[in-house]
Amino acid sequence: MTASKSAVSLATVAAQAAANKLATDIVALDVSEQVVITDVFLLCSGANERQVRSIVDAIEEAASPLGEKPFRREGEAEGRWVLLDYGDVVMHVQLTEERFHYALERLWKDCPVVPMNIDNGMNEMQES
Repeated sequence: MTASKSAVSLATVAAQAAANKLATDIVALDVSEQVVITDVFLLCSGANERQVRSIVDAIEEAASPLGEKPFRREGEAEGRWVLLDYGDVVMHVQLTEERFHYALERLWKDCPVVPMNIDNGMNEMQES
């Protein structure tokens, strides 16, 4: 089983929104074979709490026209690691140091990377 097309589409829209706010290290992981309740984890980093919040706002604004709203949002007050749960896609927007410390990519290293094409001239997406 692989991630649904709708999950990949939402992750791509969110990744582009994050890139537009200069998020770094954007990667989407297909966790559909490991996790029953979601298809894709989208991970990205911000340099400071203000940028993390800005990235989160941009993701929500980009997803809204698609009729998507997060079921749950956690960590917004601190702005260090914000989790947006859209059901099929769970987005983790983290401060760079939080991302390094928790190393979610290492925890989910057996999951394939979802190839996406985003454009802001500063970010390269990892592709499998």
